Amino acid sequence: MERPGSTAEERPVVDATHRTGGTVAPRRAADPLAGYRAADFPWYGLDEGWTGRRWLGQVGAGQRVAADTDAPDYGTLGHGDEPARGPEARDTRRFAVVVTVARRDVRRSADNTGTLEATSASSAAWLAGSGLLAATWPGNLDRALRQNWLDQQSALAWDLADDLDGPAWSSLTLPVNGLPQPFRYRESEHGWVLAGEAPGVLIGAYGRSVSAYGIGFTAVPDLAAYNGR
Repeated sequence: MERPGSTAEERPVVDATHRTGGTVAPRRAADPLAGYRAADFPWYGLDEGWTGRRWLGQVGAGQRVAADTDAPDYGTLGHGDEPARGPEARDTRRFAVVVTVARRDVRRSADNTGTLEATSASSAAWLAGSGLLAATWPGNLDRALRQNWLDQQSALAWDLADDLDGPAWSSLTLPVNGLPQPFRYRESEHGWVLAGEAPGVLIGAYGRSVSAYGIGFTAVPDLAAYNGR
């Protein structure tokens, strides 16, 4: 992954989305599952060990190879309490969010001016880290201070995602479709983040007040359980 300020030739697909205000928007059509169904990869969520509430997150894409495709590059499925609508004096939410990232090879950008890096576990780690920040920003900050805080913390999350083998991360083995799979894991005052691989995709996850050591992941054959709004 390249740090902020990279050229178009070096910028990864997730960078185009989150760092430069690219072509991403929540897909909230009349059918909330439309964006998920357009995916050309399997979605992952927590396995049957999770008995709590499940909810839809968002789907999105970085710069596309072809502008006429609707297939997303990543998306999220939530478990537990949904993100707060605004600042809370004392945030007691309990949640775990799974980020599924499509495996994308190096390819030409949509405007044919450069190339996009292949997605990797670092892509999943960055999306999970930024998702955790967006879900847990301090409620006592005003709008201007909040943006400064997000910028600082996002830069840190970017650097950490770029160094999954570094000392900030530890190893954690969790079941994926019932089989043990290695992940990289870190904790912070905001919650936890992990990243790894699964059949056909890359997986990131973040959460708070839910133990990462007790979860497992599985491909979701039917998203109906997440569409109970």
